[in-house]
Amino acid sequence: MDKVIQYRQIIQETLLAHSKIKPAYGEIEMEVLFDQERDRYQILRAGWLQKSRVYGILIHIDLRSNKVWIQYDGTEVGVANDLLERGIPREDIVLAYHSPFMRQYDGFAVS
Repeated sequence: MDKVIQYRQIIQETLLAHSKIKPAYGEIEMEVLFDQERDRYQILRAGWLQKSRVYGILIHIDLRSNKVWIQYDGTEVGVANDLLERGIPREDIVLAYHSPFMRQYDGFAVS
């Protein structure tokens, strides 16, 4: 199987699993957004926590140049760990939320 096709499948399965985890508080829905044409994958949170509106991205991942770019990760455990467990190697995961300078120290791909 082509690496990109395999990575798409792993990313989608991982995000679907995360989307099933409901927040402990509030009336918040988790929505998955998959744009396979542009290789952008997200989980969006939307709802209410008491009188406050909750809206925003929980996870945002892009596939660029045969690498998995984690643009944003609002999870406690870290979605990179899930991707590693599912078979994506460290050298193909970029923690894009780290500055380009700091990426050399995080143990993942620089870019």
